[in-house]
Amino acid sequence: MNRILFLLCSIWLFSGFSAATYKMAKLKYNGGGDWYANRTALPNLIEFCNKHLATNFDTEEATVEAGSADIFNYPFVYMTGHGNVQFSEQEALNLRKYLMAGGFLHIDDNYGLDKYIRPQMKTVFPELEFVELPVNHPLYSIKFKFPQGLPKIHEHDAKRPQGFALIYKGRMVCYYTFECDLGNGWEDAGTYAGDSEDTRQKALRMGANLVQYALTR
Repeated sequence: MNRILFLLCSIWLFSGFSAATYKMAKLKYNGGGDWYANRTALPNLIEFCNKHLATNFDTEEATVEAGSADIFNYPFVYMTGHGNVQFSEQEALNLRKYLMAGGFLHIDDNYGLDKYIRPQMKTVFPELEFVELPVNHPLYSIKFKFPQGLPKIHEHDAKRPQGFALIYKGRMVCYYTFECDLGNGWEDAGTYAGDSEDTRQKALRMGANLVQYALTR
């Protein structure tokens, strides 16, 4: 699977080509962390994107392991959790090849993931550093407008939300949401007491921006 096929996927998705149906996937990883968290997040994001972006994603998410060749079937892979992450040498190499070939990884810290995922992504791209995107980055305006950048969705430590990226040869291959809990906002309404519907809609709109950016840039 190479970048050309990912670009063709993008064209089909955004042209309304009805025969083209693709899946988003959730990344399954080792180390003991709850990779399966945010169970209703992707189906709701998929529904929102199909409605507002005219994408044609399958309504059911897939699950894919970091070291599996199947990862090349998915143009957008979502990763979340609270705890430990461990990539083997083979998994790190496979993930690197996937991202270099045109794939996209969204890492969403569900609170507690940060200290594990940063060193693990270093095994994937030793030469790269996470850089925080400025509020005027096209990601925050490609479809829905977020003039202040990444929105705060679920509160933990009263810290500002931050969106970090890994940029490989001028292309964003990974976007990491920290102190935001974007995926919590994609879950079914009422999943988290105190989180408003307005906040949930902000999360879905930000997610749609991310999907559109990943598939067209």
